[in-house]
Amino acid sequence: MRTLTHLLVLAACTAATAAVAEPKSASDAINEYRAMLADGNPADLYEAKGEDLWKTKRGPKAATLEQCNLGQGPGVVKGAFVTLPRWFADTAKVQDLESRLLTCMETLQGFDAKAIAKTAFGKGEQINVTALVTWISAESKGMRFNLPQAHAEEQKNFELGKRAFYYRGGPHDFSCASCHGEAGKRIRMQELPQLSGNPGDGVGFAAWPAYRLSNGQMWGMQQRLNDCFRQQRFPYPGYTSDVTIALGVFMGVNAKGAESVAPALKR
Repeated sequence: MRTLTHLLVLAACTAATAAVAEPKSASDAINEYRAMLADGNPADLYEAKGEDLWKTKRGPKAATLEQCNLGQGPGVVKGAFVTLPRWFADTAKVQDLESRLLTCMETLQGFDAKAIAKTAFGKGEQINVTALVTWISAESKGMRFNLPQAHAEEQKNFELGKRAFYYRGGPHDFSCASCHGEAGKRIRMQELPQLSGNPGDGVGFAAWPAYRLSNGQMWGMQQRLNDCFRQQRFPYPGYTSDVTIALGVFMGVNAKGAESVAPALKR
């Protein structure tokens, strides 16, 4: 009996020692921090504002956005986010969520889409577009990405996005792939998502828009991509530019099957 007791004590001590000897990784600690904040994600405030903006009569035409077609039919929001960017016949363009919202705000409400696109991030109507994107993405949370690729322009945008993803240049000879082209890369303590191929990644493309803890701001995918160009020391491509939409197609197609977790929390 005494021998059995000694063995149990030894086993408990060994387990405790192993637990101490295997500290949590930085990524595990960051994920735990995000999980603790998830119930009080500040994105919830933007989400509520976005729903209100969708249903409120605004702009020179004093109209709502409730007839906006995001690809699933006029006014249908649920499921739209996980199929964008996609081809729209009425504009004869491949559009992501933000560029599509500008189209609806112009045609339905009378806003100047070009003026909004030129507005700095976090200013004026840009704030409202970000809130709309946050609410619309939340309506598809838990659904899986499945971007259409039937139209020739959708396929063309995928190839353009692929070229842009791997294009190296700038003073640091960087590309998107320098950080996101393969698994296991990190910046400081932050693991970087791989965005270069399927199976889809639910930490990268499928997690934007997101509330950024580092600066207390809500960012959409357009701001995220423009900031990536800044970090590569490239000129800003511009809001809803062809290259940012093409990159969205490339990453979105690669994210096929990934569960949308947007709006998320980010560093």
